Amino acid sequence: MRNHAQLLMLGRDVIAGLLTADVALEATRTAFKLQAARQGRSFPVVREALATGGVFGIKSGDVASRDLLGFKAAGFWPSNRELGGEPHQATVMLFDPATGRPRAILDGNAITTARTAAAGELGLRLLARQDSAAVCVFGTGVQAGAQLAAAVRALPLLREARYVSRGGRPDAGFEARFAALSASHCTLQHTRDADAAVAASDVVITATPARAVLFSAGAVRPGTHINCVGADTRGKRELPEGLLQQAKVMVDDQAQASALGELQWAPDTACTPLGEVLTGQARFTRDRGDITIFDMTGLALQDLVLGEYLYQAARHQGAGLAIHWPW
Repeated sequence: MRNHAQLLMLGRDVIAGLLTADVALEATRTAFKLQAARQGRSFPVVREALATGGVFGIKSGDVASRDLLGFKAAGFWPSNRELGGEPHQATVMLFDPATGRPRAILDGNAITTARTAAAGELGLRLLARQDSAAVCVFGTGVQAGAQLAAAVRALPLLREARYVSRGGRPDAGFEARFAALSASHCTLQHTRDADAAVAASDVVITATPARAVLFSAGAVRPGTHINCVGADTRGKRELPEGLLQQAKVMVDDQAQASALGELQWAPDTACTPLGEVLTGQARFTRDRGDITIFDMTGLALQDLVLGEYLYQAARHQGAGLAIHWPW
C-alpha cells in the first residue's frame, strides 16, 4: 500500500550479522552466471575524480527475472586515513523495478569487501594451481586482507604468505588480522623486495591504489597465477608492461576491464569472461607452466545480488531499521 510503504536501512552492524564468506561466494557466483547468461545487465560505469582528491563512482544494473534493480555509489577518499577511517566508501540502494520506489539502503563497505574477495576466491579456484604453496600480496588495506583470507580458503596447501606494504615497513594491524584467520598452516612475513617475493610465490595478489607497476615482469615464474584487484579506474595499473601478453587472461567483464582494469593498458589482449567458464559457455584450461591472470574490476551485479540476499534475510529476521516512506 502506497501510504504504508517502508524503506529498510541496513547498517554495518546489521550486515555483519547476516553476511558470511559462503553467502558472498554463492551470491558472487550467481552474479557471474546471470551476466554470462545475459539475464542480468550492468549499466555504464560512472567513475570520476573529485576536487577533494577522492574518486566517486556508480555501478548499476538490473535482473528482470529476479525483480532486481539498483546501484552502488562508491569511491576512494585517501584523506580518510588521516581521520582514522577507511578510504573506500560505498552505499548500495535497491529499488522496486515496477515503480522506481526505493526498497533498501545498505552500507556497501562490507558488501564490496565480501563480493570482491569472493570473486578473487573464484578466480583462484578456477585458475591457480591447486598445489600452490606460497602467496604474495601487495597492499595492507581491508581488501588486501580479504583477498589473502580468500586465498587461504581457496588453496588449502598454502604454507607461506608474504606481503609488500606501501611504505616498505611491517604493518602490525595487517598481521593481526591475518593471525585472526586461525590459518595456523600458513605463515605471514613482511618483505621489502617485491621482485624476490613475486619470484618465490605461486600466487600473486595486487590490491593497491597504485598508478605505477609494482614489480618486474621477469620476476613472474612460469605457473604463477595473479589476481589483479586494484586497477578499477582509468590511469590505475599494478602489472608491468608486457606481462598480460605472456599470460592466459580471465576477466569479470571484458568491456569494463578494457576501460578501467589492467586491460586498459593492452586492450587487444585475448581474454575469457569468468562467468562464461562457470556456465560452460567457454573453456579455460591451464598447463602447469602457464602464467594466468584474473583482471577484476567489480560488477554491479555482484553488489546487487548480494544486497538482495541481505535485504531478504533482514526482512525474514526482522533486522534493520524500517522507515515510513509513503508515496
